[in-house]
Amino acid sequence: MKFSIVATLYQSAPHVEEFYQRAKRVAEKHAGDNYEIILVNDGSLDASLEIAANLSAKDKHLVVLDLSRNFGHHKAMMTGLAYATGEQVFLIDSDLEEEPEWLSKFQAVLTTEDCDVVYGVQAKRKGGFCEQFSGSFFYRLFRALTGIEQPDNIVTARLMSRRYVNALLLHKERELNIGGLWVITGFKQTPLEIKKHSTSPTTYSLGKKISHLVNAVTSFSSLPLVFTFYSGLIISTTAIAFISLLTLKYLIVSTIPSGYTSIVCSIWLFSGLIIFFIGIQGIYISKIFIEIKQRPYTIIRQVYSTKGINDDHQK
Repeated sequence: MKFSIVATLYQSAPHVEEFYQRAKRVAEKHAGDNYEIILVNDGSLDASLEIAANLSAKDKHLVVLDLSRNFGHHKAMMTGLAYATGEQVFLIDSDLEEEPEWLSKFQAVLTTEDCDVVYGVQAKRKGGFCEQFSGSFFYRLFRALTGIEQPDNIVTARLMSRRYVNALLLHKERELNIGGLWVITGFKQTPLEIKKHSTSPTTYSLGKKISHLVNAVTSFSSLPLVFTFYSGLIISTTAIAFISLLTLKYLIVSTIPSGYTSIVCSIWLFSGLIIFFIGIQGIYISKIFIEIKQRPYTIIRQVYSTKGINDDHQK
């Protein structure tokens, strides 16, 4: 059985060589000579590419995909999975916070449980209070807005069958969130509790985390647009009710509403109507917007392997 180990590189120079050596040892233990290691350089500005490329020139099992720029962790992972050819594919981060040696445990569970995916989950999220709170908030909000039951504190590390990887790659959206895709692809998936190490500070700033949340929600749910629609509807309804009250008051007690009141009512009514109609249009525009863009989600500048360098690949 052929194994594929897939990892991404971003500011990973201190860890690349150790990760490669450890991944190589565990792959040889399980598959002998029948394995491959795929490293995807996601526009890293340090020496990650140079180190990985030098290693690939000496090892036929190692392939390095160099992206033309930084496209993001999720897109880089999908690119690596698209190039993997193993019957089982082990996806993992290269920063050594996740151990290549976990492959043995994951493979045992995959066989015992007769499932297509074994994925790692942290019993307790690593990091300080802010990181733990933001992580918990993300998962709760994501589930509430999308209806997708993504587990808390999942990690990148997961062992997948060939048929699951093929199914995962059927998703063609460009603004992707891989965590949601892992869930909606289906198949039998089994969690395995692990302890993630802390070897380097996170590259996810607060701005990136917020952007990630927005992208995750909008990739799987039109609920924000629906919320806009109902907000407009509620505003319009309450404005009409208030105008009716003023009209009734005028007819009964002949009290003329002041000019200020009538202006506020007019603004209230028409603002609600505007939001109401924009909400309707937004629901349709969002569907069109998602479907019509067919940009490649990554562009591969070079492929480094013992077979030589290939240029200009797109996914």
